[in-house]
Amino acid sequence: MCNGAGLHFVVLLSLIGIATAESSINHDYFKYNPMTEVSNWMAQIAKTHPDVVTIVEYGKTYEKRTISLLKIGVKSEAKKKAIWMDCGIHAREWIAPAFCQYFVKEILQAYKTDPKMQQMMTNMDFYVTPVLNIDGYIHSWTTDRLWRKNMSPGPYNCSCNGTDLNRNFDANWGTIGVSTDCCSNIYCGTQPVSEPEAQAVTYFVGSRIEDFLCFLTIHSYGQLLLLPYGHPNFTASNYDELMEVGNGAAEAIRKVHGMRYTVGTCPDVLYPNSGSSRDWARLKGIPFAYTFELRDNGTFGFKLPENQIQPTCEEAYSGALHIITYAHDKTFNSAVATVAAALWTVLSAAAVTGNNLM
Repeated sequence: MCNGAGLHFVVLLSLIGIATAESSINHDYFKYNPMTEVSNWMAQIAKTHPDVVTIVEYGKTYEKRTISLLKIGVKSEAKKKAIWMDCGIHAREWIAPAFCQYFVKEILQAYKTDPKMQQMMTNMDFYVTPVLNIDGYIHSWTTDRLWRKNMSPGPYNCSCNGTDLNRNFDANWGTIGVSTDCCSNIYCGTQPVSEPEAQAVTYFVGSRIEDFLCFLTIHSYGQLLLLPYGHPNFTASNYDELMEVGNGAAEAIRKVHGMRYTVGTCPDVLYPNSGSSRDWARLKGIPFAYTFELRDNGTFGFKLPENQIQPTCEEAYSGALHIITYAHDKTFNSAVATVAAALWTVLSAAAVTGNNLM
């Protein structure tokens, strides 16, 4: 057995390993990072954590930039369940990519010491896209800070660029809360999934839809947790459960810094809309689909000061983790209970057979 001094030495070595890994990543999580720095950070993360992190390229933007995600989880030949998270679908919402970067850092740190995170990363893979709308994000840094859409050209005879990617998914597309004016910020495109960024998500997630337990898409602002559906004439079959889990996440958020998030569907707490990635994910069968609208309530809006990045990320992490843990436990605890029940049935049958033979 290991004596106390030996145990302390093992713990010390573990902590040194964590610190060494983190110190090798030169990245500031509490400032807004341009796309070049986000890309460099992704490469550093994959290099520093090769045992659990892989970069996956899964599409191209209109301007032919590669859309990549970080696949995070214990590597296995077996098929695993999955969690989806994307940030930066709307270019001007800079706090969203900042959160995805923070989220990755936190789950990798937790994996080193937290048995629950170790269990979740063994059972599931996390697919995290730090910036989905890369063209628009770069445009918001170089040209127009409040740019929202992607950068694809408008239809014939339109002088404006860009489609609202969160109105372009095949979920009651074009029916409510959108515009057919190509110059509008909520222009939904010429048809469902007309945009390459929406196509990339649709194909990647859609081709392994049965694996995904949870679909989280991160936005700002408004301090909201939005659940399906954006169209007032449709209700998710698991609406009550989505509300219960969402309210639990909002309470987890409140406990961190006292910030209150409102939970509900878009028609109930914001405004009706259609064609969102969240609604598409739920329609395709992913049971837990949420939009996070991060800080604030409008004082700074899309220009949230950098001194609010850390508290915003800390509270949102708690909320996201609540949803992810619930989805994990429902799936894997139920699976264990099913196996136990089946085993008990077999043993009971064997006992009955044995008694009959006596």
